[in-house]
Amino acid sequence: MNARGALGKYGEELAARRLTEAGMTVLERNWRCGRTGEIDIVAQDGDVLVVCEVKTRRGGCFEHPMAAVTPDKAERLRGLAERWIQTHGGAPPGGVRIDLIGVVLPDRGAPVVEHARGVA
Repeated sequence: MNARGALGKYGEELAARRLTEAGMTVLERNWRCGRTGEIDIVAQDGDVLVVCEVKTRRGGCFEHPMAAVTPDKAERLRGLAERWIQTHGGAPPGGVRIDLIGVVLPDRGAPVVEHARGVA
């Protein structure tokens, strides 16, 4: 695994921990749908299915991780959420929400993990 992959994996681990601490259940990680793409984390928040995109950056990077989800990326996440639901027995009673978790790893100190709910 290259440095970028290791950084992303570490950020996803922190994100999964944050979701669990918030009372959610992580159902799946790194779910792939052919060439369409990947869902970083699928979780359950009560009766709501949460599709979570995780973006990790080192401190001092020019772009904040939350800025990495463009309208095109949001559309792709909606499509991936639909495919996940189709392959896992249908939509839950509470519907589906797409969240974003941004992780910033500063040169010194603890990582900063931000969770934005319902971004797309």
